[in-house]
Amino acid sequence: MALRVALAGDTMLGRGVAEELRRSPTPAALLSAEVRELLLGADLVVLNLECCISARGERWPDPDKPFFFRAPPSTAGVLAELGVDCVTLANNHALDYGFDALTDTCDLLEQAGVRTVGAGRDESAAREFAVLEAHGTRLAVLGVTDHPKDYAAGARRPGVAWADLRTGVPDWLTALVARAAREADAVLVTPHWGPNMTSRPPPHVRTAAPRLLAAGATLVAGHSAHVFHGVADRTLYDLGDFIDDYAVHPALRNDLGLLFLVTLDGPDRAHLAPVRLEAVPLFLDFCHTRLACGEEREWIRERFTSACAELGTGVGRRAGRLTVDWG
Repeated sequence: MALRVALAGDTMLGRGVAEELRRSPTPAALLSAEVRELLLGADLVVLNLECCISARGERWPDPDKPFFFRAPPSTAGVLAELGVDCVTLANNHALDYGFDALTDTCDLLEQAGVRTVGAGRDESAAREFAVLEAHGTRLAVLGVTDHPKDYAAGARRPGVAWADLRTGVPDWLTALVARAAREADAVLVTPHWGPNMTSRPPPHVRTAAPRLLAAGATLVAGHSAHVFHGVADRTLYDLGDFIDDYAVHPALRNDLGLLFLVTLDGPDRAHLAPVRLEAVPLFLDFCHTRLACGEEREWIRERFTSACAELGTGVGRRAGRLTVDWG
């Protein structure tokens, strides 16, 4: 049976979004009914959680770090109500409020039934993948980030799964992807890579993606730029933003985004592959996301089509969605 996976990008639930959640800790506080229906209609939902969830902690002691994101404990239950199955914490905000807040994040999400990858109590836990199941199909999800090194987990230190992808894909990561491929029917690698506010993947990201695929990844879905990029060869280079309260870049329009719906299928579970991508245009209002419409939707279509064309990928349209056929 085909597996339908919803992929959402940077989901920032701190700061102004946290204030909304304190007033109304409900799914409706974050997403419109139409967007919520899309998530609930997927077999599995995976996103990048770009904040910690805790009432504890102190800001990470870095005088050059400008942004610190923390969501209230009730947020874990809200994510579960939205149908989120797994989040990656491998990013530059997992330790914004220190080790205690990261521990709370993992514990609260686990209690709510939401799996976590990409961070943990030590290096081994941070690097471990999660195996999700739907319709008898097992999907391994693996999170990793190329920044910041200061947040890297150690042998006895909580933190994130850090890999210096700018210098290449390390052997431990390719070995981990290969093990995930042996233990599951499909593997999703979701890296937090590259700088913010870019319109296309940088060279080291373009180099890393095929290595991850060659190691056994079925699909690679990245994030970090806050702007969606094009797709090619089973790789979604950047999912863009999903929920935030950020200032809007007038040219890159980080308030216009996409929710990606990927269908995995094959003759049997041993040969699952991405066969179809549907990208649903979104408008990110202040602390709340809804479907894009009119000129918003047309801007997204032109931007996504152009970004994909640079990578040699054609984009179609079907029922208001942007489509890429891989099968």
